[in-house]
Amino acid sequence: MVLEESQQELVERCRKASRPDSDAFRALFDRYKDKVYSIALRYSGDPAVAQDIAQDTFLKLFASIGSFRGEASFDSWLYRLVVNACFDQKRKTRRLTPLVEGFLDLMPAPEASALDDVLRAEMSAHIREVVESLPPDQRMVIVLRYTEGLSYEEIAAILGCSAGTIASRLSRVHKVLERRLVRLAGRRK
Repeated sequence: MVLEESQQELVERCRKASRPDSDAFRALFDRYKDKVYSIALRYSGDPAVAQDIAQDTFLKLFASIGSFRGEASFDSWLYRLVVNACFDQKRKTRRLTPLVEGFLDLMPAPEASALDDVLRAEMSAHIREVVESLPPDQRMVIVLRYTEGLSYEEIAAILGCSAGTIASRLSRVHKVLERRLVRLAGRRK
């Protein structure tokens, strides 16, 4: 049985080769393609746009892996490339896009009836609308925290800010969501 090559070995093979090591890069691509696509899809809400973002991310990775110094983990460095590609795509299109498919999964659901399903779908659409209206940096914090499950410290390293800034952004987002959802609940009564 052949052991799978470690991430560090693959990165080193890609970094140190005078000519890009296509086998090592392919192995890194295979290892991370789903995660990169998932982040891009959750940010953009559009499979075609997510494919473009993922492709841009891997092109940037291929072009810049030689500059990876190992000061942060490779995962954090790759997340940063994905985040930048998402923001670049946002700047290119200048339109708001859907984001959070599973955001309501964080809320406990009682036994669902047909009415509950309709109300849940309505609430989900409203949450998406609220999240779409957030600035890109706040949306990305939501994606990295709730869909990728990263800690404040990990998100801070990826976005190049402090964990306190991440906590502040999440707090603001939670307050906006709460305020707008309370208004929605008041209208339904």
